[in-house]
Amino acid sequence: MMHSLISLDTMLYQITSLLLEVAAGLIAGTCLLRLYMQYQRIPMSTRSGNPLARFIFALTDWLVLPLRRVVPAIGRLDTASLLGAFLVQLLQFVILWGITGMVTSVLSIVVLAAFGLVRMAISGLTGLVIIYAILSWVQTQSVAADFLERLVLPLLMPIRRVVPLVGGIDLSPLVLLLILQVAGIVLGNLQAAVLFAI
Repeated sequence: MMHSLISLDTMLYQITSLLLEVAAGLIAGTCLLRLYMQYQRIPMSTRSGNPLARFIFALTDWLVLPLRRVVPAIGRLDTASLLGAFLVQLLQFVILWGITGMVTSVLSIVVLAAFGLVRMAISGLTGLVIIYAILSWVQTQSVAADFLERLVLPLLMPIRRVVPLVGGIDLSPLVLLLILQVAGIVLGNLQAAVLFAI
C-alpha cells in the first residue's frame, strides 16, 4: 500500500514537472526568441512577413509589455524579454520546490533558474541550427527558410571566416553545433560547482 502511494506521488510529480517544463519552456523560450530577434533587428511587425510575429506577440506581450514600463532596454538588448524569460524559469523552479517540499535556499533556486535559462538558449539555438542545416540541403525557398537564415547566419558568419568549405560542403553548422554542445557540458559542470559552493 505504501509502495503504491509513493509510486502515485512520484508519477504525479513527474507529470506536473513535465507540464511545467513544457509551459515554462514555451513561454520563456519565446521570450528569448523575441529578445534575439530584436537584438538582430529582424522585423517583427505582422506587415513584415515574419511568420512567427503574431505567435511571439500573442505568447509574450502579456509579460513583456508590463515589464517594459519598469525595465528599460539597454541599447539593442530588450531587457524586458530577458527578465520575463528569467521570471518564468524562476516560477517553474519555485513551484517544483513547493511541490517537493525540499528545504533549499532561495539563492539555489535563483541559480537554477539562471542556468536553466542559459541551457534553454543553447537548446533553442541547437534546434535552429539543425533545422537550418536540413533546409539548406533541401534548398527550399520560403518565407520560413529566409526567416530562419536571418536567425542563424549571424552565428555562422564568424565560423565561416575560419572554417573553409570542404569539397563544396559548408561545415559551419556542424562546428556551431559542436560549440553549443561543448557549451552545454561546461554549463552543466559550472552549475554543479556553483550549487556545491552555495
